[in-house]
Amino acid sequence: MKKIKWPKVSLILLASVLLWLKTYIVYQTSFDIETENLMQEFILFINPLSFILFILGLSLFLKSEKRRARYILITSCILSFVLYGNVVFFRFFDDFLTLPVLFQTNNFGDLGSSASAIVEWSDLLFFADIIILAIVLKLKPTWFAIKTFSRMNRRAYFLVAIALAFFNLGLAEAERPQLLTRTFDREILVKNIGTYNYHIYDVFLQSKSSAQRALADGSELAEIENHVRANQVEPNKDMFGVAKDKNLILVSLESLQSFVINNTMNGQEVTPFLNDFIGESFYFENFYHQTQQGKTSDSEFIMDNSLYPLNRGAVFFTHSGNEFESMTERLNENGYFTSTMHANNKSFWNRDIMYNALEYQRFYSITDYEVTEDNSVNWGMKDIPFFEQSVDHMKEMEQPFYTKMITLTNHYPFTLDEEDKLIGEYDSNSGTLNRYFQTVRYMDEAVKNLIQDLKDSGLYEDSIIVMYGDHYGISENHNHAMSKYLDKKVTPFVSTQLQRVPLIIHIPGMEGKTISNVSGQVDLRPTMMHLLGIETKNDIQFGEDLFSKENEQFTILRDGRFITEDYVYAGNECYDKQTEEPTDMKYCEPYKERATTELEYSDKIIYSDLLRFYQGEEKKIDKTKSKE
Repeated sequence: MKKIKWPKVSLILLASVLLWLKTYIVYQTSFDIETENLMQEFILFINPLSFILFILGLSLFLKSEKRRARYILITSCILSFVLYGNVVFFRFFDDFLTLPVLFQTNNFGDLGSSASAIVEWSDLLFFADIIILAIVLKLKPTWFAIKTFSRMNRRAYFLVAIALAFFNLGLAEAERPQLLTRTFDREILVKNIGTYNYHIYDVFLQSKSSAQRALADGSELAEIENHVRANQVEPNKDMFGVAKDKNLILVSLESLQSFVINNTMNGQEVTPFLNDFIGESFYFENFYHQTQQGKTSDSEFIMDNSLYPLNRGAVFFTHSGNEFESMTERLNENGYFTSTMHANNKSFWNRDIMYNALEYQRFYSITDYEVTEDNSVNWGMKDIPFFEQSVDHMKEMEQPFYTKMITLTNHYPFTLDEEDKLIGEYDSNSGTLNRYFQTVRYMDEAVKNLIQDLKDSGLYEDSIIVMYGDHYGISENHNHAMSKYLDKKVTPFVSTQLQRVPLIIHIPGMEGKTISNVSGQVDLRPTMMHLLGIETKNDIQFGEDLFSKENEQFTILRDGRFITEDYVYAGNECYDKQTEEPTDMKYCEPYKERATTELEYSDKIIYSDLLRFYQGEEKKIDKTKSKE
């Protein structure tokens, strides 16, 4: 019987198939990308292939077998590290890497226990294909060969790769129109064009944004200013200036979401003090964080400027050289001593540079605190000693002052020393959610001590105290556990509602009130400045005074979702708040264009550094500069 002679498997084919299948498996297991139909699943399956074929195909131009083998092995290693880097980043931030984030490497050194919590021994399997390639190259089995391609074969190879790329893009564009021009969601990009092509697109966006500033002129600001003026609301006359000349104490509550407020876990109150403090303060129960990749630094940026953060990277890193119209600058002009307090390294999130750009007079960083092993956990100094030492700094400040305190303890991976655990853990399949309730409870106790220290120091009655959650603590990676706690499925609607964070404004001598108006972090700047009696009608800002009787109740999240009084737009669906079910898109349609436009205007201000063309006192476009 004649033996069948099978063709030998080439190295480039073996490497391409292994990397392709590995990427698809990662999509399904580590990124947990959801598909709605068979077409989306097919796009997800084929989208890594064109790039892999193209990049590995460059080896075909190398004449030496050894060089071709080395190139394929090294390139496979690099792509595997890119893929794994996204996996680790996704575990922590529920997001994909961008080029600006890669330049934030001085943050990575401070990840500490967070990094060890997300890197697992089983992660070695992400490099199994590299091991297989290395073994095959070493043993050179009979079924394997490092083939040399003719010029005709090379042309055919690259034609197939290019055809696959266009086929993939065509299907993606049909499934998601205007994919590369109107998409704010990185998961949608990865789902449609693949991880590797997404990174190429990201490099293009970064290059484009760098060119925008060089080509910008002041004329672009006129259209934005018209939009801002058209959507401006009048301050509430009864609230404007009620805290004039009072100190402003702002507390950024790390990772605190609203679902724990006035709620219990295993029959115990999670935030007993805040629940009581809300009763004597203004509490905004439908207040949303609007951060993106910059997380805490994004919340600081939004609060100080009433602009949206960027969809990629953190403004604190990418545009710290811009001109801004910060709240801090305005408070300086009105006789305030301005400072920020954070018991961490000055360079974390590039704060030492960005705080100068925002014109803070003083940055109390780690060198201004007595930080020891005993008073630290997880990311750094515990909140209770941090607040105690911060109040000591406040006692020495010239009044009126504005100071911002940034807490640390309620940070992923939400670990505590035994003596600081005031309630037990929750019982779910997510250790992250289980521990979260304990660190939130500790934060609540820390805030209780802070308020008492302010009273003891005599600062309490002379200060308005604003506390807000900076961003989510529990990402969508833990939806199964959240479903158990909430006792309902986490739909796109529920997930959007989980982006609510507490906003508490305490004004001495005023009764408390819970306000249900839809609002977001962009609204903080005009609200606080109007309470202090500082007019903002000539400022470029996207937020509204939360006490205004004309408040619109319309909040845009950075990823393009938005919330109105009656509806939520999320997951390409319009949800009715009362039923929590999808409804006719006609109810959300009138807001979609405005949401997109407003995010694009904010991006344009940042990318093009447009506020450099805006004069301080007259608040008019500098026509002279715009012609330069």
